[in-house]
Amino acid sequence: MKIIAVIPARYASTRFPAKLMQDLCGKTVITRTYEAAVQSKLFDEVFVVTDSDLIFNEIESQGGKAIKSIREHESGSDRIAEAVANMDVDIVVNVQGDEPFIDTDSLQQLITVFRNDAENKVDLASLMREITDDSTIENPNNVKVVVDQSQFALYFSRSVIPFSREKNVGVRYFQHIGIYAFRKQALMDFYSLPMKSLEASEKLEQLRYLEFGKRIKMVETSHIGIGIDTEEDLFRAREMWNSNH
Repeated sequence: MKIIAVIPARYASTRFPAKLMQDLCGKTVITRTYEAAVQSKLFDEVFVVTDSDLIFNEIESQGGKAIKSIREHESGSDRIAEAVANMDVDIVVNVQGDEPFIDTDSLQQLITVFRNDAENKVDLASLMREITDDSTIENPNNVKVVVDQSQFALYFSRSVIPFSREKNVGVRYFQHIGIYAFRKQALMDFYSLPMKSLEASEKLEQLRYLEFGKRIKMVETSHIGIGIDTEEDLFRAREMWNSNH
């Protein structure tokens, strides 16, 4: 089974323009993320796929592997699918470009899903963590997921799901963490399928997979990702890097 990591890396960012090219203690954020993925030793190869000449040149100048997107893309899945279309791979793991502190254990759990899936019942695997605070549950920026008894996703939403009409029945709430591992075929199917109403309404690409019958296995984790979305996040990341090295 050949397993690769792909790091989609857009240059533009609404909240923090050019965040991936910011300095994180001597190297750019995207380079730190790339190196962390390589050093995890979980992948046969690691690639950055980008729409930016700056990011492409940055990775290549550091001895890394970069792919330039040919088309404009609406989602990370689309960008990754274009990049891997002609690669002979089995599993593609989407690593977030703005999260240089990679949680190796969580990524290993996603890979293990496919190693244990002898009957090929899983199309994608992704992460979720339990949330209990009402403000976190109700925040539409936090995507919630509900699962069946086998931990396959039933639905994702920015709304509160499930709605708690009856209290004290043991309902748990889970926030989706947007790190995915895909079978290559599921990714290529996504690339050829149209956006439907649920995805368009919620602005959640994972709903396209569900709308077309793909099975998403969710893995519970306690890991809280450290993404760099603001300048304040970058300052905290620098402090964390310095304390760990």
